[in-house]
Amino acid sequence: MNCGKCKTKAVISLPRHNAAFCKGCFTTFMHEQVARAIKSFKMFAPEDRILVAVSGGKDSLALWHILLTLGYRADALYVNLGIGAYSDESHRKVRHYADTVAAAHGAKLIVHVVEQEAGGGIRELATVLHRPTCSTCGTIKRYQFNRAAVEQDYDVMATGHNLDDEAARLLGNVLHWQDEYLEKQGPTLPASVEGFAKKVKPLCRLSEREIAAYAVVNRIDYIVEECPMAKGSKMILYKEVLNRLETESPGTKQRFYWGFLEKQNKPDVPKESMAEKDQRTLHPCQSCGQPTTADTCSYCKMMAKAKTATPR
Repeated sequence: MNCGKCKTKAVISLPRHNAAFCKGCFTTFMHEQVARAIKSFKMFAPEDRILVAVSGGKDSLALWHILLTLGYRADALYVNLGIGAYSDESHRKVRHYADTVAAAHGAKLIVHVVEQEAGGGIRELATVLHRPTCSTCGTIKRYQFNRAAVEQDYDVMATGHNLDDEAARLLGNVLHWQDEYLEKQGPTLPASVEGFAKKVKPLCRLSEREIAAYAVVNRIDYIVEECPMAKGSKMILYKEVLNRLETESPGTKQRFYWGFLEKQNKPDVPKESMAEKDQRTLHPCQSCGQPTTADTCSYCKMMAKAKTATPR
């Protein structure tokens, strides 16, 4: 099998594109796909300061690598959730990349440790709160990413969500007809009100397999193991279903997600814009000042409950 561009030996085939690439052409293809997503969804400009949410996994580290390679000013934030050996290893992977590659581009790594504010790791916090671990984790990460982006004056926050993630999320939202989530699902979420950072997903055109191959080809050292807290997650089930469909019909995930985005951008009936709705329903949290629909945001409620329930 030869590369479809330069005719040398290919290292990967991409059935959904009916293409195969060598190492160099594959890397170029990946960069072009990210650049295309940034431009088509108006994610950010060359002069913008970007904060990348990194976890130590292939997606977030590959995203940071691509943005730095493309010449963007991209720092990163790592939230250490205190999940024993898993967090230790993921932190080590992030720190290694920051020190060996990102530093050469003048980029910095910001670290936030959950144990320092919650009195324990994510597992202990979820137990105290009687909440699912993934739900607790999501609340903390969303809050800390947004807070860091706003407080340190970044223009945009970028996450490593890929095509597989977005297609699985869309499947779950459609199965349960979660209209509010469907309305806000997309590669770009604008900073609709003060206190909310603009959020983007530059890897939305790329599959999980393609990103894993990019990380290997470009020698990005990432943590391979899945988070031990993710066992039983519905997202994993949705991904397995979509992977089965993708095997039988390459391009299924792309058609499903991209078709949704096309219809989302062409509404049949004029609707209240997301910004107008947020400005009408959101106001500053009485405790931290971040936007919320209630008097106190879910993060502050969670931390307040944890402090009263956890012995100091």
